[in-house]
Amino acid sequence: MKTNMSILSIATALLLSTAACSNSASIDDTPRPADQGSSPEPTGRVATIYTTTGNGAQLLDMSKAEVFTGNNMAPSTIIVDPAQQFQTMDGFGFAITYSTCYNLLKMQPEERTAFLKQTYSETEGYGVSYARISIGCNDFSSTEYSLCDEPGLDNFRLYSDETQYVIPVLKEILAINPNVKIIAAPWTCPKWMKVSDIDTKKPFDSWTDGHLNPDYRKDYAQYFVKFIAAMKQQGINIYAVSPQNEPLNKANCASLYMPWQEEAPFVAELASAFKKNGISTKIYLFDHNYNYDNIEDQQEYPVKVYNALGNEFEGSELVVGSAYHDYGGKNTELTDIHTQAPDKELIFSESSIGTWNDGRNLSKRLMEDMKNVTLGTVNQWCKAVLVWNLMLDMNMGPNLDGGCQTCFGAVDISMDYKTITRNSHYYVISHMSSVVRPDAQRIGVSQRSLVKNGLVYSAFRNPDGTYATVVLNSSDENVTAVISDGQNHFRTVIPAQGVVSCKW
Repeated sequence: MKTNMSILSIATALLLSTAACSNSASIDDTPRPADQGSSPEPTGRVATIYTTTGNGAQLLDMSKAEVFTGNNMAPSTIIVDPAQQFQTMDGFGFAITYSTCYNLLKMQPEERTAFLKQTYSETEGYGVSYARISIGCNDFSSTEYSLCDEPGLDNFRLYSDETQYVIPVLKEILAINPNVKIIAAPWTCPKWMKVSDIDTKKPFDSWTDGHLNPDYRKDYAQYFVKFIAAMKQQGINIYAVSPQNEPLNKANCASLYMPWQEEAPFVAELASAFKKNGISTKIYLFDHNYNYDNIEDQQEYPVKVYNALGNEFEGSELVVGSAYHDYGGKNTELTDIHTQAPDKELIFSESSIGTWNDGRNLSKRLMEDMKNVTLGTVNQWCKAVLVWNLMLDMNMGPNLDGGCQTCFGAVDISMDYKTITRNSHYYVISHMSSVVRPDAQRIGVSQRSLVKNGLVYSAFRNPDGTYATVVLNSSDENVTAVISDGQNHFRTVIPAQGVVSCKW
């Protein structure tokens, strides 16, 4: 039976883990004396709270709670601690693919605007703040293509996927939230730059697999420069790139095999080209799975690239960190990489839902995705969290042969392009972005707090001085708690099998 626990009964609270995504211990039921001192007084301010439950009873429901000052007199208290400081946050977001844009542009303009405003607006919506796009095609494009299919960089051009779909949608998003950051990655280089191996340099005329010809590393770096310049001409700044999406994946519909031994020299060329052209775009290495696709000599791929490059090459300051996906291995790899390279950044750049993981079942996916995709990566030093397609249709498309035929979108849209169904990935990203603003700093929870089984959480201080907490309750009982910053506090209920995001 689910019950609301009295705020003056069971002593439960939180101790934020600085690394692990799971925070659990036995419940301490020992009675404790109330705090001594002044009685709580209303401040005239309110906390904003968003709540989602796995059973769908609440779906990003917004409520307000009165904020008090003075001692809260409650043993069941979550106390954020700004003295414990971890990484600053860049944001949370979705991939904006051709398929996403195709579906969005099929909507009525006013309905599309309403959806994008609800998603991206910092004042009228959830404030989603990051987007991922491809450089050339991906497995949710209209066809296989690069931005320079004919040999020679003079033939570089944006394709119709960009000019008619992705760029118009990005402009609509940026009009709503100009602060949205954009990261871009190629699925493949142009085919004329490919070889079957880097020793014989035999040409490899295929969209799938192959290696970048070492003789074309400088040209391929200029390909990135041209892409960034072309997007800037459209009013779109590219905040970051990765040299290759899933560099150890040979089987995608468009792919390029780029082990660390080959990414390292290309990154040196890329950073140098950016530096010489006055480009400040960040470079994130790797962009693939926690387990490095179980290839022995590719383990800890980013660290091997850092070590191979050192810190003295031109543009080295632009190589800021590495990006990860979750299609293999465990997110504890993030902490391992942070420990080995604490001066480098980490981001989580892709996760998918689909038929294989019951992706439209919110009661199953909300807890798992909140724990592993968002809180589990943020609590292990990730500055940003992005998931795959923002929107697909109810038939999981449009998509390409050879790509994912079983993926769902963060939202799915009906075939009349009117009814939107939000899936777990929409909720987990929105729960973070709704209260955690770009440049927020992840902070801790004071040592006086205890831990409640089933709770996973993160705490932040935003640039404007507000505090934020995001708490997951995977237990079968509601938890009633006071949330405090040491000076002000408010009361909230964290529902069973639910998520609560708070800002005050």
